[in-house]
Amino acid sequence: MRRWPVLGVVLAVLWLFVRGVELVPDRIVGEFLIGLVIGLPVAFVFRRFYAEEFVFAPSLRVVPYVGLYLAVFVKELIVANVDVVYRVLSPSMPIEPDVVAIPLRVESDIAITTIANSITLTPGTLTMDYDDATNTLYVHGIVGRNREEVVAPIRRWEDYALVIFGEDASPDDAPPAPRGGLGGD
Repeated sequence: MRRWPVLGVVLAVLWLFVRGVELVPDRIVGEFLIGLVIGLPVAFVFRRFYAEEFVFAPSLRVVPYVGLYLAVFVKELIVANVDVVYRVLSPSMPIEPDVVAIPLRVESDIAITTIANSITLTPGTLTMDYDDATNTLYVHGIVGRNREEVVAPIRRWEDYALVIFGEDASPDDAPPAPRGGLGGD
């Protein structure tokens, strides 16, 4: 099956979320059709940027992992928001910022970018840099001096990303040890 029509439908679904459609069947169908009118031509125009064929079997296998990744991300997002609000409203401002080096098991650009964006979207953390030579993300954390508090959610995301993006490493593989530099052990 060609990939661009599938991506056009995915864009139409994303259109529903962007538009914030009421949960009324006729509104959902109407906005979905508008999303298709926009999504299919966009997917067609950019079709040369992705593989021509789309295989469903491996994609269906990763659906539960995508759900788990999103669930963990939303949980971390809520916890981080509450934590940052507490730190801002607390008179003592318990902030101990630092930069933590996090060597990764994922190697594909899309997996690294997904994890880096997840970090940056979570309040209290920011992906500062990526070192291609050592496959390491440098993350600024509001509680960076507590390295494990910064690294734990990132490792959970990475476990799911290993499966989602078909990486060579396994979630059972031990994470690489930090190699000196900022935030290293």
